[in-house]
Amino acid sequence: MDSSGKPDYALRVAISEAGYEEGKPTIRSIKLEVAPGELVGLIGPNGAGKSTTIKTILGLMAYVRGEIEIGGQNKRYAYVPEQPVFYEYFTLWEHLHLAASAFGIEEKAFAAKAEELLEQFRLTGEKHHYPTHFSKGMQQKLMLIIAFLLEPDIYIVDEPFVGLDPRATTDFLTLLDGERARGAGVLMSTHVLDAAERICNAFVLINKGSVVARGTLGQVRQDAGCAADATLFECFHALT
Repeated sequence: MDSSGKPDYALRVAISEAGYEEGKPTIRSIKLEVAPGELVGLIGPNGAGKSTTIKTILGLMAYVRGEIEIGGQNKRYAYVPEQPVFYEYFTLWEHLHLAASAFGIEEKAFAAKAEELLEQFRLTGEKHHYPTHFSKGMQQKLMLIIAFLLEPDIYIVDEPFVGLDPRATTDFLTLLDGERARGAGVLMSTHVLDAAERICNAFVLINKGSVVARGTLGQVRQDAGCAADATLFECFHALT
């Protein structure tokens, strides 16, 4: 706890093991923490256990031994999946309204915030259209707008750069900076290592179901046995 009595973490994860059925764990000894305002990159090759880790944090795995704690004032998280999820017969605006209603956001505050986000992502003209007919990038923007609308204590974001054009990526990172300034933490899984190196405060590298390095880029370099000027990509290659 900090001096005000609030948790000094946005997310705390201590997974002994987890998997799709008991006795067959696919991840082990996963420990990580995201502080308020911190952006932590979850890095690893395909099949390393990143998706299982995220599913475990979200409470979607059948077998889990460990503890997941959401901090912050409201203990609220927002998850942005790699593959957009939406209702076929709901318009964009109806998706936003449903999310706001589920989290008890007052109508007037919802409308103002939603309009602002739609304008930011240049989707105002699509508000009464169906996401089924959107491009992948537009569908991804819908997922991001819902997340920002909720103003959670922790964002869990899976491959956010997939499908976003450069301008939308800039908008996303600008809004994310604002949320971090508010005190929200971010756990971001991504394969875009050059972007991760620029924007993340710390990293958790997973390989073969376990953490092989964690901390700042300097600490990851030490864990990987790399030079002091090594890139995240070089560390990734050395560790995996």
